[in-house]
Amino acid sequence: MAQESMNTAEGHFFPISPLLLFPETSGEFGVYIKINDRFLLYAHPNEPFSEAQRRKLYENGVDQLWVVMQDKESFENYLERNLGTILDNENLPLEKRSQVFYDVSLAIFQETFKTRLPSTIAPQHFERIQKLVTQATRFLSRGGSLKSLASLISHDYRTYSHSVHVFIFTTAILQTYDLEEKEITRAGVGAILHDIGKVTIPRQIINKPGALTSQEREIINTHPVKGVAMCSRLPLSQTALQVILFHHEKHDGTGYPAGMQGPDIPLPVKAATLADVYDAITTVRPYAPALTPFQALTTMRDQMQGHFDTEVFKRLIQILSGAALI
Repeated sequence: MAQESMNTAEGHFFPISPLLLFPETSGEFGVYIKINDRFLLYAHPNEPFSEAQRRKLYENGVDQLWVVMQDKESFENYLERNLGTILDNENLPLEKRSQVFYDVSLAIFQETFKTRLPSTIAPQHFERIQKLVTQATRFLSRGGSLKSLASLISHDYRTYSHSVHVFIFTTAILQTYDLEEKEITRAGVGAILHDIGKVTIPRQIINKPGALTSQEREIINTHPVKGVAMCSRLPLSQTALQVILFHHEKHDGTGYPAGMQGPDIPLPVKAATLADVYDAITTVRPYAPALTPFQALTTMRDQMQGHFDTEVFKRLIQILSGAALI
């Protein structure tokens, strides 16, 4: 252990689990161990972690390490690089893996939606999204993963968190069908990017607390087409593009932009549409309070008749019941 120490207030550090430091990996952040009120440097930035270090921590009953707050971004980058290993690590509690997945997902999409993007998504940024979806789809197929995520899902509406939630619920719905993992992943990419076109919409419209004017509504309704345009140079599957373009279509043909009807709407789109509405009305938006899951499902059943595929809706209810969300 290094001798360097810091006698700094705990608020200058954030805790991490030793289980998140994988052998033969390193990060651009220092790792500290707390003894009494002093923080002792345990590993220098870019110093590879070893299995011997982890064993020593375990033998000494150390279940918490610390990182300086100013290195938080570096630690988040480390988690993103090692996300697949973290999610596949059965020795790491499911709740901890769920927290890492959720935090990494939000970090990626917060960056996406807070940065005014150019007319297209950069290939390197898309690669991060593609990798996240592939790893998360495999993780969500594990029993209990959705239930462990339930307590993490925020009820404060943000476009970036909404995108992550829609991906989670869409994937959960599609995993109840006999679909190949590749097809679920393709749909997941579309689901997590379904609202990307909203980065082109003026913030005063997106965040308006009252009812939209007809002109503002017309502007909002352009976001699926704009989203597809932003992705036009990316290697997106037809499934992903369909989810982005058609996620506001309705079973009875009253949706937009094409007015498609039930038989013509692909299953991944139906799942994403359902997930989109459910998450939107269970979160606090500028113009409406959040509904409870039970209230949301009742509202969708009674006040949105004809909007959704009945079979897909039933599967969402079963999923939410299994995850103890209703």
